[in-house]
Amino acid sequence: MNYRRLGHTGLEISPICVGCMSFGVATEGDHSWTLGEEESRSIIRRALDAGLNFFDTANVYSAGTSEEIVGRALKDLTRREDVVIATKVHGRMRPGPNGAGLSRRHIMEQIDASLRRLGTDYIDLYQVHRWDPNTPVEETLEALDDVVRAGKARYIGASSMYAWQFSKALNLQERHGWARYVTMQNHLNLLYREEEREMIPLCIDQNIGLLPWSPMARGRLARPAGEQTSRDQTDRVTARMYGENDAADVAIIDAVGRVAERHGAARSQIALAWVRQKQPVSAPIFGATSVAQLEFALASLKVTLSPEDIAELEAPYQPRPVAGHG
Repeated sequence: MNYRRLGHTGLEISPICVGCMSFGVATEGDHSWTLGEEESRSIIRRALDAGLNFFDTANVYSAGTSEEIVGRALKDLTRREDVVIATKVHGRMRPGPNGAGLSRRHIMEQIDASLRRLGTDYIDLYQVHRWDPNTPVEETLEALDDVVRAGKARYIGASSMYAWQFSKALNLQERHGWARYVTMQNHLNLLYREEEREMIPLCIDQNIGLLPWSPMARGRLARPAGEQTSRDQTDRVTARMYGENDAADVAIIDAVGRVAERHGAARSQIALAWVRQKQPVSAPIFGATSVAQLEFALASLKVTLSPEDIAELEAPYQPRPVAGHG
């Protein structure tokens, strides 16, 4: 395994991050397709055996049960010092006041809750799960700095937001000497490239590593246009993020198919390779619901796209509305 650096830090990570949203007790609605403990553990075991050391979850995934499953599996299958664990804070964890957001109270409550669920003394990368318009950003950033100083997190990161918001946060961190965001977990794939306009240039300038989520557009880039899976029929987020295939999307999906055929690779491997080769990507986040899907992701590490491949894949893209920030 050829390891990379997490952003501009010295932390070594695998070139693919195992996304853990698919692990957890199934809930009605958006996450009715998640895997139970044994199925999740088989994927985690194979990832570790292959040399993947980077796992990303969130407190809100399946109401905390994703963190619990990941924590138990990693404790049983490997040593804590051999893995890099990332999790996130912002989403609603209980009803009523102070049950969500990025207030000092919620951050302090949820870092301890995540540590308990994961069964660890520290989080390698603690990320804000979107921007919180209802909390002063200074309050959030100072609380995160205290989390780092307390040794509960080694690094901090952000996720999908507008570039001006991220720039404001970075400026405040520098001005006050607070712990600095080292990563941006953002929405990026061949069907959604709006981040190329502002966020990616900002991250290149500020030495911020990208951890793109949904590198295969929730599976749409892994199969011919029009084909659906059972997840598509139950996952409301997919419809909200991408809607119906338009002509540009179909042309991109068709291009993925042509490039895949030339490389003798699966469509998913081409889509993942495109994101992995994008600068300044540290590692795309790949979520698997089977060991077979993980094997495809691992095989993508052998795929190197030529400039001609990339030009063909990118040519049909048409600008689309910003999605994923909320």
